Amino acid sequence: MARKKGRDISGWLVVDKPAGVTSTAVVNKVRWAFDAKKAGHAGTLDPAATGVLAVALGEATKTVPFITDALKCYRFTVQLGTATETDDDEGAVIATSAARPSDTDIRAALAAFRGSIMQVPPQYSAVKVEGERAYALARAGEEMDLAARELWVESLEMIARPDADTVELEMICGKGGYVRSVARDLGAALGCLGHVIALRREWSGPFECSDAVTLERVEQLARSAALDELLLPVAVGLAELSELKATPEGAARLRNGNPGMVIAADVEYGDEAWASYQGQPVAVGIYKSGALHPNRVFNL
Repeated sequence: MARKKGRDISGWLVVDKPAGVTSTAVVNKVRWAFDAKKAGHAGTLDPAATGVLAVALGEATKTVPFITDALKCYRFTVQLGTATETDDDEGAVIATSAARPSDTDIRAALAAFRGSIMQVPPQYSAVKVEGERAYALARAGEEMDLAARELWVESLEMIARPDADTVELEMICGKGGYVRSVARDLGAALGCLGHVIALRREWSGPFECSDAVTLERVEQLARSAALDELLLPVAVGLAELSELKATPEGAARLRNGNPGMVIAADVEYGDEAWASYQGQPVAVGIYKSGALHPNRVFNL
């Protein structure tokens, strides 16, 4: 098997994704710009959405699950009075309503969307149905009975009410949240219908808009040392876990996939944590009696 071409370069680049491109297209552009062997992202944004898209290169891809599972913040605008087949303004209108709720009604309705809720993904979504993506089946004219999924919503607040037809909201939620479903279900709860007309991810785990670079800037700096300098360390992707310092012998064992001795910090038996040595992550694993039992090893 031929080896992948490109550089062995590792780290995180936070891109301020523009509207009109897919998350995959952004990852491909970043990978090309760095001439990197391997790249991935931590959480898809719809093509029409903007904001934080964290792209992992090289060994940073091993930390992607920790960012995917982290809380994320979205600001979005809901158009009241109209439902669409895609739950955003990309799809055809399927129903309208003349009803318009008051600010008080909206704030009261938001309470039902906080905490642990069950959410049905949009028909046009990337969830799989018998091996096929839901959006592919929807485009073929199939209507699916998608199963509801549990979602943790840390907060959901009304930020502004520009006019009777629109409301701006901010949501902080866990893994797997669909903003379009919130807009659809909120509109249904208010009896006025609704769909998303603007969506921006403000932050994702440790990554914020202030860390982000535009895709245009990535293209301008492609294949240059200046672009390399924008990379954030691999360890940023481990911010949700406790750090343990590995002993020299422990680091050597961990790099070979074996349990290694670490200097205990604020962790308990059975906790997931990561070990570092000389400032670099060595492994992620489970802490047991003075040693880390690795399930991910970094080659840095």
